[in-house]
Amino acid sequence: MYLVVIAWLYVVLMMSVAEASNSTGTVLGAIVTFFLYGLMPVTLVVYLMRTPQRRKAIKAREADEDRARQAANSESSAQAPSAEPDTGGHAPGTAEPDSVAPVGKKTD
Repeated sequence: MYLVVIAWLYVVLMMSVAEASNSTGTVLGAIVTFFLYGLMPVTLVVYLMRTPQRRKAIKAREADEDRARQAANSESSAQAPSAEPDTGGHAPGTAEPDSVAPVGKKTD
């Protein structure tokens, strides 16, 4: 694919040189020719032709991130206790400590 791109840019460069060196041509016309016939179309074609490769690379990167996230989740769940409430298997504690008096009663 890149061989075709290089060959096309060479042809467009020669067209630009011919236009710049012609007696009725201008350097500005040569620059416009190079950009309009060369760089812009080649950039668009290369971008469109590499779309499947970019998609494949993005999917591979996302799959690697998912695997790393799953591995981290499995390691953290195996090592650290659960942060969820009431999953420890112990009986719930009292809501108020013993030093706090019930409402309406005095402690001595």
